[in-house]
Amino acid sequence: MNTMLKVDGVHTHIGQYHILQGISFEAKEGEVSVLLGRNGAGKTTTLKTILGLTPASKGIVTFKGQDITKKPTHGIANTGIGYVPEDQGIFGALTVEENMKVAMRKEDEVTLAKQDYVLNLFPDLKKFWKKDGGHLSGGQKQMLAMARAFVGNSQLLLIDEPSKGLAPIVIEKVMEAIMDMKKHTTIVLVEQNFMMASRIGDTYTLLDDGKTVQSGLMQELIQDEQVKRKYLGIG
Repeated sequence: MNTMLKVDGVHTHIGQYHILQGISFEAKEGEVSVLLGRNGAGKTTTLKTILGLTPASKGIVTFKGQDITKKPTHGIANTGIGYVPEDQGIFGALTVEENMKVAMRKEDEVTLAKQDYVLNLFPDLKKFWKKDGGHLSGGQKQMLAMARAFVGNSQLLLIDEPSKGLAPIVIEKVMEAIMDMKKHTTIVLVEQNFMMASRIGDTYTLLDDGKTVQSGLMQELIQDEQVKRKYLGIG
């Protein structure tokens, strides 16, 4: 299986703070790679560094074999990386339809087919097509954020905390959607909800205090009570 994304020895400073202090992991094509760790471990900053929002001060990020470390954020997005931020980042004053149009690079046959796919995946978006994004429920906003990222020519999706603040029944829908989207794209997921992460992740990388502690197959982590207790506070 091809390596879609490689993060190698990445350090990131935000102001005077040395947030990432050596992050390394790979995401293989067609898999869900999960970044795990306690609050403040550096998971969100890792996604932002991949996108160039908080540029790496050291180390290399490669996407499909191309070094993107020093590229500006818009240049990185143009290579085929989509981002679903923790706060969803949708336009509240625009309708669902307008939010989707803004995300499209072009309205060609391929993009419209992708839009049809996500509207079947998230029927609520079809139902509220003409409704302002700001009036959607938390779960519907999350669905819209994921749909927008998917239609924008994304071969890799970076998704930050999709289950945050959602009811269990909605988390279930989001999980099913991510598992389905995996057939069409590669996903790097930040998720605090270990039940969700363990069900949809193929591989994991554990972060602690801005460093990579351990990576491997999700099935192996599920069995490792000691590591889960130490780094995730669960057992």
